[in-house]
Amino acid sequence: MGELSGIAIGVTAERRAEDLITALERYGAEVRHAPTITIVPLDADPELRSGTEAVLAEPVEFTVVTTGAGFRGWLDAAAGWGLREPLLDRLGESRIYARGPKAVGAVRGAGLREAFSAESESNAELFGAVAEAGVAGSRVAVQLHGTPLPEHTSTLTGASLVEVQPYRWYSPPDVRPVHELIDAVVAGEVGALAFTSAPAAANFLALAWSYGRYEEVVAALRGPVVVACVGPVTAAPLEEAGIRTAQPERQRLGALVKLLVSTLSVPD
Repeated sequence: MGELSGIAIGVTAERRAEDLITALERYGAEVRHAPTITIVPLDADPELRSGTEAVLAEPVEFTVVTTGAGFRGWLDAAAGWGLREPLLDRLGESRIYARGPKAVGAVRGAGLREAFSAESESNAELFGAVAEAGVAGSRVAVQLHGTPLPEHTSTLTGASLVEVQPYRWYSPPDVRPVHELIDAVVAGEVGALAFTSAPAAANFLALAWSYGRYEEVVAALRGPVVVACVGPVTAAPLEEAGIRTAQPERQRLGALVKLLVSTLSVPD
């Protein structure tokens, strides 16, 4: 018997879902998997390729790396197009600003070196540092992850931005698993929901709205259901809806699993 035996946990992720599901099942949880977004394949994403070619077209003075996974995915896609080395050369000529240790790890793993790393791992600190560096008149490459960040990129006044967005997403072609998870949440059959990305959290609420059960779901998530998010960026759409979230101190899948175990553990 595991610490989570008899507890149902909803997992909304598509990327790395298997890792999270396996870890939760190891503790005895009953996992209900309902991906709320579908990721556009990187090497088949025309917008990612056109953005990459735009970066290569002219020198960039600054590069902003928001996520390690997104940066690595971008480089992998560029490799498939025969553009990895030219891209690394172009980015290596710029001042690289990274959001936290995972982004730094991806940058260094590619043989590059960052000029700045946001200790708080927040986009606010990251883009604030870029703005303070004085980017007016400069060309700035911004690697996004899954969704645009206009509230942050708009602070780079006077810069010419080239935004590259790995892991663009859309709603899943089959929303029935999400509807079934929504029904289970409302019926009190789920002890917790786990979210690992802001788009997945935001689209869960959007799909609940289109399904006609938004108010019921939000009421359940404000009450008995534990809502666990890997970090504050992921939690933002839920917090904006008045839903309190639990977050681990470290923004890692393993830490998220440990948080769920400590919060939901069934006493012997």
